[in-house]
Amino acid sequence: MASSKPSSSGAGPAAETATLAGGCFWCLEAVFTELSGVLRVDSGYAGGQLANPSYEDVCTGQTGHAEVVQVTFDPARLPYDQLLRIFFTIHDPTTLDRQGGDVGTQYRSAIFYHDSAQHQAAEAVLREISEAKIWRGKIVTEIVPFTQFFPAEEYHRNYFQRNPTAGYCRAIIAPKVAKFRHQFTSQLKAR
Repeated sequence: MASSKPSSSGAGPAAETATLAGGCFWCLEAVFTELSGVLRVDSGYAGGQLANPSYEDVCTGQTGHAEVVQVTFDPARLPYDQLLRIFFTIHDPTTLDRQGGDVGTQYRSAIFYHDSAQHQAAEAVLREISEAKIWRGKIVTEIVPFTQFFPAEEYHRNYFQRNPTAGYCRAIIAPKVAKFRHQFTSQLKAR
């Protein structure tokens, strides 16, 4: 089920939760944190069989989990389908079980839908992106039901923000964030 927490003001629609996998969760977290309408982003693991997996467990590729972000957002300010369109531009949804140099099922592209409305929206946006031929290859993003989210260890949270000069952050995450800021300037949080 989607999270249905009332908004902090007590007025307006409830916040919703999206659970998305698109390679390394550090990259997704860095982008979604800057998006207007996003209330919270948590890195973690979903889609596997082991309860409370560690990063080391997930890295074996044997647990079935993907690195994910759980995005809590205000659908009045950021509709779910728009969140998905952004998701499809900030990672390569055509590479099976990989993003760049990160290889394994834990780096797969997936949308874990929380209810039937999210399922329908995910299918519609996937069709829209496929028909627009934004990507050269066939989109391999899984659309699967959400079951459970396990938060990542503390040292993974806000990784880019806390480690902007680390090699991976400078070489991989910073260019993705810069591309996102350029492409979605009107949808950034006010600074």
